[in-house]
Amino acid sequence: MPWPRIVSTIIAIVIAVIMIILGGWYFSTGLTVLVFLGELEYFNMVRAKGISPATKMTIFLSICLLLVSTISPSLADAVFPLTGTLICFYLLFQGKMATIADISTSLLGLFYGGYLPSYWIRLRVGLDISKTASLLPDTWHHFRDLPLSLTVTIVAFGCIWASDIGAYIMGKWLGKTRLSDISPKKTVEGFLFGILGSILVAEWGAYELQWPYWQITGLFLGVLISIVSLLGDLTESMMKRDAGFKDSGQLIPGHGGILDRADSYVFTAPLVYYFVTLLLPIL
Repeated sequence: MPWPRIVSTIIAIVIAVIMIILGGWYFSTGLTVLVFLGELEYFNMVRAKGISPATKMTIFLSICLLLVSTISPSLADAVFPLTGTLICFYLLFQGKMATIADISTSLLGLFYGGYLPSYWIRLRVGLDISKTASLLPDTWHHFRDLPLSLTVTIVAFGCIWASDIGAYIMGKWLGKTRLSDISPKKTVEGFLFGILGSILVAEWGAYELQWPYWQITGLFLGVLISIVSLLGDLTESMMKRDAGFKDSGQLIPGHGGILDRADSYVFTAPLVYYFVTLLLPIL
């Protein structure tokens, strides 16, 4: 692995861990900055296709959606359709006639860059709304004694990291079978080792948090996160190929842009959130 990629990966993980531990507005502010930069990259790709989306309005409303998710997570689902309506109104009353592509790419930017990432805020902040003001947990004696929002977010991020690192290293070492034409460097062997890494982290988290049927729930969560993070990666690769981009940006040495590094997280957040809030209570 090239040294710039190693160094930037370590720095990104350290920043992410600090954001997760601090939680509250620190986590939300950090995520908002990433969303802002990621949306700039997304709209650069859109404009490369000759499309004229509502860039500034969409980014502004995406940030508003993240702020609402921090203040009152239960209102985020109600705000999302309202922000989408405002984007349509904005395009309707601008100087020139908007196209279907203008509308659809603007709404996708809101969904992909604002609504889906808001689930990370709901997961880290909303599960323990009474603890959002505290910077650090009161006790570190045992992992399961920490706030649920903190432990679940750590497990989710850990699964993604284990999946990405396992798939990259083992794919480079043993990978021979191409996984998809969308991303030629990805291999079936790397994907399988990525799933294994995600499962190991999820099984540890399920055991430590004493989830019901922890062997099964840990296995399910690990496989789910690994597959969905891969689909997020392939989705971003598909957008880049369509726009004629090799990387979404050049901000992160060895990785490219924010979307190149964060694509695995976009679709994962809502699945983890509903896994914890819907499936586990049923079990």
